Order: sequence, then C-alpha cells, then structure tokens
Amino acid sequence: MTTSIAITADEPRDVLVLGSTGSIGTQVLDVVAARPQRFRVAGLAAGGSDVALLAAQARAHHVRRVAVADPAAAVALCRELPGVGMHRLLFDTGAYFTRAGVDSFYPAVTITFVIDDPEQHYHVPLLLSPFAYSTYRGS
Repeated sequence: MTTSIAITADEPRDVLVLGSTGSIGTQVLDVVAARPQRFRVAGLAAGGSDVALLAAQARAHHVRRVAVADPAAAVALCRELPGVGMHRLLFDTGAYFTRAGVDSFYPAVTITFVIDDPEQHYHVPLLLSPFAYSTYRGS
C-alpha cells in the first residue's frame, strides 16, 4: 500500500512550533506571520516560563492546540485563554429522568466540543428523550 500526500502551492502548510516562546520559536512565528499564504500554525508548545507570550501567540495565530510542559503554567494558560480549547459538558440525564419518574437508557450524556474563538457565541443544545439524544452546534 502506498500513501502519497500532494501539497499544492495554493494550500498553506501546517506548522507546529515547539519552543514557541524562545528566540528561534518567535522567529519562526514571525516568518509564518509574514507569509500566511504559505504557512499556518497548527499548534504551539513551550516550557511555560512565559505564559503571557504563549497566550498572545495562540490568539494572534488562531491556534487551537497549545501544549505547555509545566503543570502550573498550564493552569495559568487556562486563565490567559478563557474559553479557548476543548470543553466537555456532562448532563446527569439519569437524575433528570428519575426525578420525573421516567425510565431511561442513558444515565449521563457527555458532549465534547472545541472553542477556537471565545468572541463567538456558542449554543450547544441537547435534544433528549428517555431512549435517544442528539446535539449540534446552534446559532
């Protein structure tokens, strides 16, 4: 089996920048910013010594994936980028139906979604019956 990937000049190449807050990483991001038709940032990673810069880079390049090595820095990064990232909503549907006196199949429903622009409005409805559910991104 042979796999080939064709990249045309019309498509920007995804770049993952490791050490994005260091001197080489910031230079790479400068090159990417100067050539958006050729490159886009798919993700950033850093040690965690400059959380404010890492957050600013993530916002400037509309990055959905950011990794940081220091657990304390990860907590600070979450405060710097409120709303951005993967989120999970857990609905205790079993308790809801039990209170209503209705048998149900799903004791809980988890919806996992990604917010990449905290300025947008996100409406995530759960359509629920005792034996089925559905969800979608609303407007």
